[in-house]
Amino acid sequence: MHLGIEIGGTKLQFGVGPADGQTFIDFVRCDVDIPQGAAGIQRQIREVGRQLVARHAIERVGYGFGGPVFSARGIVQTSHQVSGWDNFPLVEWTERELGVPTRLGNDCDVAALAEASYGAGRSARTVFYVTVGTGVGGGLVIDRSIHGADRPAAAEIGHLRPGLEARTRHHTVESLAAGPAIAHRVHRRLAEVVEGQIADPDAAELLALVEGQTARLTTRDIAETAVRGNRLACQSYREATDVLGWAIAQVITLVAPDVIVVGGGVSLVGEEVFFAPLREAVATYVFPPLATSFRLLPAALGESVVVHGALALAAG
Repeated sequence: MHLGIEIGGTKLQFGVGPADGQTFIDFVRCDVDIPQGAAGIQRQIREVGRQLVARHAIERVGYGFGGPVFSARGIVQTSHQVSGWDNFPLVEWTERELGVPTRLGNDCDVAALAEASYGAGRSARTVFYVTVGTGVGGGLVIDRSIHGADRPAAAEIGHLRPGLEARTRHHTVESLAAGPAIAHRVHRRLAEVVEGQIADPDAAELLALVEGQTARLTTRDIAETAVRGNRLACQSYREATDVLGWAIAQVITLVAPDVIVVGGGVSLVGEEVFFAPLREAVATYVFPPLATSFRLLPAALGESVVVHGALALAAG
């Protein structure tokens, strides 16, 4: 048996399964105590990991880490969400604490490996994976192997800068297409409606959800109203999918993958609100000779995709 571990900004997930990575015989999820930093997560890994290693005779461990890593050296470069991870030798630490050979990968990279191996891209040779949630990440898998695994980062589609006017590192695809950007555009429009006393039935629907307190309006609220056809919410999603579609078109133009797999919480609003306008945007921006050379598919492995990928990485 192998153990796959996902280290995220808000959650820590452990999955035990066979070398094929497709199924779990044991699964544990823990919330991350962010103020405790990396030390708190390490305590959780030590406690839960030792229990699972003893219970299932674990042979190997694989990690999907939420941030840039030096995979070949087994070192975390940094985390943008949890302090204390800078240049941390996670593989060496795990092998000492759990006594099991260990491999390390970036979370998006191992998620890409999972979708390419057992998910939506399993029939393809070249798979580009995109996740859209609180951020936008990517991973490229060629012949069941993660591209750029020897680099601190690769396939970082969310950090593309959309256009020559995007001159700062804060003006990125992620800053315009991720969940917080979708919410920000809606909040901004609601503020305009309230301040200008503008009659807008779609804004009124959103304001009624939170009794006029716009700060309480969540990304989930916006997603649910978009699915019901709220034009203001749908427009914010359309702006996000236009930017994301532009970015995916650049990937297609440069790499020509067989399949693009798109997952993450933002994509879960479905075909009409997310995937249809995304495909339309990709078609607008892609290099014409490649316009019919790929398939764009929803991810298949859900919230446990990184753990599936970590198992696949462990199996190596």
